[in-house]
Amino acid sequence: QVQLVESGGGLVQPGGSLRLSCAASGSIFMFNNMGWYRQAPGKQRELVAAITSGGNTNYADSVKGRFTISRDNAKNTVYLQMNSLKPEDTAVYYCNADRLRTLDSYVRVGGNYWGQGTQVTVSS
Repeated sequence: QVQLVESGGGLVQPGGSLRLSCAASGSIFMFNNMGWYRQAPGKQRELVAAITSGGNTNYADSVKGRFTISRDNAKNTVYLQMNSLKPEDTAVYYCNADRLRTLDSYVRVGGNYWGQGTQVTVSS
């Protein structure tokens, strides 16, 4: 019933920017935690950024200072602004959400709701 729909992926040159969005639908409740994972070929899936309904955030060290996560609670939508993109940022990016966990728990475990993924390719 609940689904997450991502958009905004694409091809960008190194140093460029992209803005991903993920809209949640099919539920009357608000997700406490929403975040973005990414997975590149041959690598483990990693949590890139997370945000609570109150605006507390967490970032992977590899993207700090370059990526910004935000959300619009009225629209139940989460965004990921990606600046100064590098080739190593190339991956499939997945939206993820959880209802009840604390931010610390979410960072460790993640949520049970997933989007289908959107491809981000950084190349010249």
